[in-house]
Amino acid sequence: MLTLHHLENSQSIRILWLLEELGIEYAFKMYDRDPATRLAPSEYKEISPLGTAPAITDGNVTLSESNAIIDYIIETYGDGKLRPKTGTPERTDYLFWFHMAQGSLQPLLTNRYVFSMMSSRAPFFIKPIVASIGKKLNENFIAPRLERILVQMEAQLAKTKWFAGDELTAADITMGYCVEVMAVRVGLGDRYPHTQQYLEQMRARPAYQAALQKDGKFKPLA
Repeated sequence: MLTLHHLENSQSIRILWLLEELGIEYAFKMYDRDPATRLAPSEYKEISPLGTAPAITDGNVTLSESNAIIDYIIETYGDGKLRPKTGTPERTDYLFWFHMAQGSLQPLLTNRYVFSMMSSRAPFFIKPIVASIGKKLNENFIAPRLERILVQMEAQLAKTKWFAGDELTAADITMGYCVEVMAVRVGLGDRYPHTQQYLEQMRARPAYQAALQKDGKFKPLA
């Protein structure tokens, strides 16, 4: 049976949402982060040696990386759902946003978080230096790129209900986690009303609510 090895407060929420949207049978195993390091426990690393989430097992298959898992599940269990047909305009938008999430957006959000943690955890005698470097990197590299992506997101969502048209697709599964994180680390509100509306309609979906309920602990790390 397909089993989701689910690490708390992680990108694994994507796969939990996907499975609930598809309505397929699956097993679910929850792993708590180490309270001191906030990293995956050793038990989880037996499945995902790098300690990254998400991770699944399915018979003889063990797989990590969000987009690889999403592709695998849709191809194996999706029955044509959540992926626009090849050759349609929706397919082009789907491919762009599906890979934008992990290729461009998630690395920026992760780097922003890492630099923030470095500043807060640095020894006191070098804390000002680390904080200054982190601030410069954010101002000159991370924040401008995040802003450009947000502007592009806002423009897309002004035209379509979801990222690849008027129907939910797996591009929304990948982007949805990023939007949740951006709401915490960057802020949306009045500056990006269509993206804020997207977040609210995503949270209102029964499958997403079911995923959050099954997780029970999801709260994007600020």
